[in-house]
Order: sequence, then C-alpha cells, then structure tokens
Amino acid sequence: MKKFLIASFFTMFLFQLHAQDGVPSKSVYLEVGGPGMPYSFNYDFRFDSENMNSWGMRIGAGGYTISEGESFFSLPIMANKLYGNGPHYFEFGMGMTFFAFNEDQNQYCLTGYYDQNSGQYICTTYEQYPFNFILDVDGSPSVMGMLNFGYRKVPVDGGFTWKVNINPLFNNNGFWPLFAGVGFGYAF
Repeated sequence: MKKFLIASFFTMFLFQLHAQDGVPSKSVYLEVGGPGMPYSFNYDFRFDSENMNSWGMRIGAGGYTISEGESFFSLPIMANKLYGNGPHYFEFGMGMTFFAFNEDQNQYCLTGYYDQNSGQYICTTYEQYPFNFILDVDGSPSVMGMLNFGYRKVPVDGGFTWKVNINPLFNNNGFWPLFAGVGFGYAF
C-alpha cells in the first residue's frame, strides 16, 4: 500500500514535466527531517507560476512502521515564499504538520502478576506516557506548528533541486528552535 501511494503521488505530477514552459515553479522531493518529521515525500508549487519569488505551498506525506504496534504518519502543509534570483533562493515558510501514531507503543505496565500456568507476566494496569518527537505530544492524532528558514537551489531550466532548512517547531507543550531538514528532488 505504501509503495502504491508513493507511486501515485509522483505519477500525479510527473505528467506535467514536459508541458511546462518558463520558470520551474513546481517540484517533487524527498525530505529527511524538516516539517514531515522523520521524512516525507512532498509536492511544492508557486501560486504565480511565472514568478519564483511569489508565495507558494507544499504538501507532503511521511511516516514509518517499525513493527506491529509501532507506526507513525505525518502530513506537512506549509505556505512558503522564495526570495532571490535563480538558481539560489532563500525560503521562508510557516504551517503545520498533522500526525498520528499508534498509542499502544506509549504504554507501560504499572501493576501485574506472574502466571505460573502460562509462565508469563500478566499486566493488570497500564499507564500512558506522552509520545515525544522533540516535544511531548498529548495524544494521537495531533498537530505541531512549524516554521521554515532555509536555502533552496532550483536550476533555471528545471532538473535536480535540493534544499537545507532550519525548522523551529512548537505545540502546546513548548518550542524547539533547532530542528532541521534536507531535501532532494526534481523541479519542473
């Protein structure tokens, strides 16, 4: 299912690769860290396709499943603005990341007993502890606010693009100024 979603995401936008004239106002990229948290696949576009220094938007999806009972999904949505002349741009953005995780992974056994017949420890009372991704999170689903300050290189005629950014994040439990991300992709 995950492979199907990734393939669908890129197929949806790649048909425009050869139909685009002018500045490369769209891009698809993989970002490690950043607003998608562990990683995300993203689509970014300018609202004014003729002006790279205009406001734009990015939307992505990311997550992981390590084992049964431990999973995480993120959906970063941000407005952003580019400043500069091709191919070098300063990027400023703000938005939020919606995310969900399996809350079973955030339980620990408070009281229990050892069952002689089965040879197993049986837990009778569980306690939840907060999920933590840089900042404590109250539950799932949840949202985290994000800012974006970074550098983006977008070739004038399109092609391989990359970016590095600092992403301060915040929620009702605090603020963390030094979260970062790096992305690689294709501009068209």
